[in-house]
Order: sequence, then C-alpha cells, then structure tokens
Amino acid sequence: MEQTIKSSKNTENTNVFYTVAMRGLVAFPKMVMHFDIAREKTVAAIEKALKNNEKIFLVAQHESYVENPKANDLYKVGVVAEIKQVLKLPENIMKVLVEGVYRANLVRLTDDGDVLRAEVKRTPTYSRAKIDEVEAEALMRSIKDVFERYAQFVPRMPKELISSVMTQDDPVKLFEAVVFNCSLNYRDKQTLLEESNILNKLSVLFTCLSSEIEIMELESIINEQTRNNIDKGQKEYYLREQLRVIQEQLGEDDGEEVFNYINDIMALKIDEKSRDKLLKEADRLSKLPSASQEAFVIKNYLDTVLDLPWGKYTKAKISLEKAESILDNDHYGLKKVKERIIEFLAVHAINPKIKGQIICLAGPPGIGKTSIAKSIAKAMGRNYVRVSLGGVRDEADIRGHRKTYVGAMPGRIITALQQAESANPLILFDEIDKLCSDMKGDPSSAMLEVLDSEQNSAFRDHFLEVPFDLSKAVFITTANNVGDIPAPLLDRMELIELPSYTAEEKFHIAKEHLVPKQLKEHGLKGTQLKIQDDALHDIIAFYTKEAGVRTLERYIASLCRKGAKKIASGDAKRVTVKVKELHDWLGTRKYTSDIASNKNQVGVVNGLAWTSVGGVLMPLEVIALDGTGKTEVTGSLGDVMKESSKIAVSYVRSIADKYNIDKEFYKKNDLHIHAPEGAVPKDGPSAGVTMTTALVSALSGRKVRCDVAMTGEITLHGKVLPIGGLREKTMAAYKAGIKTVIIPAANKPDLEEVDNTVKNAIEFIFAENLMDVLENALTD
Repeated sequence: MEQTIKSSKNTENTNVFYTVAMRGLVAFPKMVMHFDIAREKTVAAIEKALKNNEKIFLVAQHESYVENPKANDLYKVGVVAEIKQVLKLPENIMKVLVEGVYRANLVRLTDDGDVLRAEVKRTPTYSRAKIDEVEAEALMRSIKDVFERYAQFVPRMPKELISSVMTQDDPVKLFEAVVFNCSLNYRDKQTLLEESNILNKLSVLFTCLSSEIEIMELESIINEQTRNNIDKGQKEYYLREQLRVIQEQLGEDDGEEVFNYINDIMALKIDEKSRDKLLKEADRLSKLPSASQEAFVIKNYLDTVLDLPWGKYTKAKISLEKAESILDNDHYGLKKVKERIIEFLAVHAINPKIKGQIICLAGPPGIGKTSIAKSIAKAMGRNYVRVSLGGVRDEADIRGHRKTYVGAMPGRIITALQQAESANPLILFDEIDKLCSDMKGDPSSAMLEVLDSEQNSAFRDHFLEVPFDLSKAVFITTANNVGDIPAPLLDRMELIELPSYTAEEKFHIAKEHLVPKQLKEHGLKGTQLKIQDDALHDIIAFYTKEAGVRTLERYIASLCRKGAKKIASGDAKRVTVKVKELHDWLGTRKYTSDIASNKNQVGVVNGLAWTSVGGVLMPLEVIALDGTGKTEVTGSLGDVMKESSKIAVSYVRSIADKYNIDKEFYKKNDLHIHAPEGAVPKDGPSAGVTMTTALVSALSGRKVRCDVAMTGEITLHGKVLPIGGLREKTMAAYKAGIKTVIIPAANKPDLEEVDNTVKNAIEFIFAENLMDVLENALTD
C-alpha cells in the first residue's frame, strides 16, 4: 500500500485527487454524465471533494464485480472531472452529475482506508500531430453512415442530434458528438479514451459502432421471430421462446445445465454410437422448456446414464494367501467350498480378463452363502453389491422400464452398478431360485443374458437404451433349492453345494465366531460372560434343529442379554452359563435326542436318514403277525420307501432257507413296517438295507445288534447301492453313541468328507451286498 498523501486542499494545478472507481462506465473530457454510487469509499471521495471544493478523478475498473479495487484492478487512463450536482437518495445511494475536464494518467493509487486518492499526470486529449485531410474525410463519412444506421435502432434519439452529427465537419466535434450519445461497451470506450490520435479514434469508433449495429440487428431479428411465434399474453412462454431463438441464432445452447451434460457425455468412455445417442438427447433437452414433462424425463435419463461407472474399474492384486486367511477367519469348515473358491481366485489372478466364471452357491438357509460372497469380494479387492431376487416376478425389474413411462427407472442390474460405483464389481444375486413368473413376463429369462458371458458384454437395459459392458463383473448366485432354478439358467452357472453344518462344526462356529460377535454387539467382554463348552453342545442338540446357525446365534444373543441384565443390575460381576442352568436361562428343551434302540431286539434296526437340517437316527420296526400275507407300511413313508419295502419282502423270500424262514410267510403272515415319529414325512431309497434286516430279524427270530446303524439302497438280487448325505448320517450315529455303521462299499471314498472325530469313534463296515449287512447286524 502506498503512503497516504496528506493535503488539506488541492489547487487547480495539483495532481492529487480523490478517486472514484467506475464500474462499467467511462467518462470523457467535456462529457456531462450522471451515475449512482453506493460504495462507502466512493461516497466518501465525493463528499470530501465537495467539502474541499476539489475536482474528482474518474477511472474505470477492469472487472465490474471487484468491490475493493486496488491499483492493478484499474485502468491507467481516466478523466479529471468537476462535480456539478449531488443528490442523496434513500438506502445510502448518491446520484452524482459530473463534467469531464481533462484526460489524465494514473501514477499512484493511495488507499486511506475510507477513501481512494490518486496521483495523476495530465495528458492531452488529442495529439497535435498533423492529420491527413483525405483520410479524415473518409473516416467522417463512414462514421456518419454507420451512425445513421445506429440511429434507426434507437427510436428516442433526438432529431437535432442526428442532424448535428450529419452536418458536422470537424473530426473532433464529430467524435465527441457520437461517443457522448451512443451506448457502447465500456471496454470499447476505454480504448477510445486511451487513444490520442483523432484518426485512430475515428477508426476505432467506426469498428465499435459497426459491431454494435450487427448485435442490434440480430436482436431485432430475434425479437421479430419471437413475436411471430407466441401469443402476446403469455409472458413466461415469451421469455422461453426468446431464449430458444437466441440459441438458434448462435447455433449453440447457452444453458449451463445443457453444457454440463454435453461436457460430461464427451468425457464418458463409451462407443461413438452411444455417445451420439446421448448427445441427441441433450440437444432435444436444449430445445424444450425446462418445466415441461419431457424435459424432466430427459434430465432423469441423462442423470442416470452419467451416474453409471463407465470405464471405472477397481484395481487390486489377488493374494491367494490373503484370500485363504479371509475365508478361514470368516467361515469355519466348508473345506471343499473354500478349495473351489481359491481355485476360482487363482484363475482370476493369472487371467483377470477371464469370462464365464459364474458360481452358484446352493444349500439350506443359514449356512453362510451370502457371507461367503462378501468374503470373495474382499479377497478379490472388488466392490460388493447384493441384488435380492426373492419374489421378483416382473421382467422390468431386471431389464428396467422404457423411459417414456411415468416413474420409469432402470432395472436392478444397472441400479447395482450405480451402487457399486465400478464396472467390475462382485454382484451377488441372492435367492435366484425364488424368481417368479406371471403375465408380466419371466424374469429368469431376462437373467439369461446377464449371466451369459457371450452376451453380457453389450447388456441393454430398457431404460438406458445404450449397451453396458457387464463382462468385467463377477457374478455369484445363491439358492436354497437347485431344483427350482430353470434349466437354461442353471446351465450358465457352476454349482457349488454347501452342505448343512454338523453338530461339531456348529460348536466350533459358535465358540470361535458367534459368541465373540454377540459379546461385542452386547457390549460385554469375554471375562464378563462365559458359556461352557458342554452348554454350547446342549444348546445345539436340544434347542436348535437347523442346517445353519441362525437359531443358534439367536440363543447365544439371548444368553448375552440375560447376562448383561445381571451385570447391569449389580447381581453379578461375572456370569458363567453352565449346562445344569440352561433350563433357567433358555427354558425347557425344544427337541429331544434321537430315538435309538438301546438293547438287542427282534425286528428293531437303527437306520440313518438325511434331512435338510442334518442327519438323524431313524429306528425301523417290523412285526410279523398271523394273517393272510398283507404288508402294512406306516410312519408317513413316501412312495420310494414303500417300493423299498416291497423289494425287501421279495428279497427275504429268496433267502428264506438260509435263515430258516418259512417259505410261505408271505401267505401266512401279515407284516407291519413302521418308522417312529409318524408325523414327520420320510422318503428315499436309503432305508432298503434297514427294512431288509428288520424283516429277516422279525421272521427268523434273530435279534439285531443295538450298537449298529446302517444305510444303503438295495436291489432285488441283494446288491447294496451307494447313498448320499453320508457326512450328516455318520454324525447322527456318532451323537447317538453308535459304535458300528454299515455303509455301501461304493461310499468308501466319501469318508474323506466325514469329520475325523467321527471316523476315530466309529467302526465302518463296507457292504457289497445284503449278506454283508445281515452277517454284521444280526446276532447268532
């Protein structure tokens, strides 16, 4: 800041004046003009100049928006003017009338804090150089011609002024008459002020007037076209139509919003055909009233398209060690599933561009299918998004609606990509077996394109109308019942079946994952609440009956709540949940242990069955009565089990001699086959060996060992066929205290899946045929 120049009063020859920074206005010597002022420094400058009877220095700002101009914000040439009149208006506004005296150059600007002062150097308004009379005459004629055209667009211009200009012979007076009475841009006027040569002044003035006339002519055309296109009473429509015509004349859209749309579209990483489509939509938007319904539809469409992650990919290096650690930390057991997922990740690590790897995790509820998908996304370093398909019955939910419909929106696939904010996320399609179809279409058919690596590189949502590349995304689906997935859809996925958890696995999951999780959620520490291992085993055995661990987690949460209540009330500082106290904590047992034969009996055999919530011990009873050869089957047995009973009867007839059975038993005796817990439906072929053993025992009178359980399908010739669910069935036998389990010899490789705890506690007998079963199951 320059040092303030102190002076009580200026004389005529002084070169220091109070200064007014003009916004959008330029004064000339001899020019009388008025302007309004409101800025404090400007008002103070006028008041002090009046008080000291001084002239004022008027200089224009480069930019009008600057509120507190410095020296760099002002032009270097201004005018020293005399204040003629001052009129104070309300709201601290002052109207000032001045007359320019001479031109001056700004030497130094001083800011006193409340007023601006300038040291100026007087300069001649016009140079004394000799001028070319012919050139001057030519320029004067040109100025008169262009002024005459200018006057046609200014209807209120006095005729006397026009006449004086047209008859003027002096170039200086002609220049002043035109400049003082024409509305030119302040930058042009500043140029005219700074120029001292009269011929140059006239030349610049001619250029400025010609440009102004072109603008006024175009404005006149726009106004004329607008008046012809609208009704005079519609003011709003008039303004919008005027804007449209302006845009039409300029050949572009002045609307900032449309410009932003165009810039964003040009920045997208999309093909040219799609870009042209979007640019056409933006062009349509520029020609529509912003309040119209169609404009709203187009804006919604463009916002949705621009919000998609075009060409945005997350980059992450897949570490198999890290992936194994994540899977082991998040999930207990599931060895085969983890191995397959690690293989899946290994392929992606070697070839990130691989396509067609779509996994379907199938299994009963509550075993962690959704959380496994989350763990895979974490291991791959990809954004994770879940799409629930349960109950979806409209194809538009997958593909979206046409944007012309009211309330149209994109489908769930595009919405998932918006949420993921990347074009290569991991998308989980949850409950894909729950898709429904009705009169509105079949959503599973729409999913065919999404899950087909040969088609999804150009997936077209009905709302978007432009293709989006889904081939970089990883898709994982979950299902409870594979049989409910349409065959063409299942064909596109690799099925990984997740078995139900065994009791041993549930115990480890509860101890290592569920208990710490619930303690944390309930604000408890491990030292404040402890659950004994035996108590966890009892909760699993007698309070839950499920494939997964959701109910188990709810019971653990219940224990945490009750423990928190005791600690918060001051009844105890530490709480331990013991087996003998479970009744007090959780109430009576909800389930009983499996019914098992505890002594050698005739006609009673321990069978093994698989259910959706794990394996169970299923005793089978047979009794032979005097009768006419009828066979009665009870216990809610299905058709397959009834057929197994017929096969068993026929086979027993074929070996009757060996076990001293009356060959006519099928005529003389009525046979009753029963499976306890009659309210529970049962079906499947794996009870064949159990029925045959029970029949032989009942008819021969030989007892069956109570420490033996068995499973296997039979043929008419006595061959034992393999069965499924061996892992769950053997766990049920282990829980029931069975020492020996007879299984089909063909199931020997499946023992790899059986827990080591079970294999160490049970002796397995591998049966090729029914003779192997009977020899090991019947007592002498």
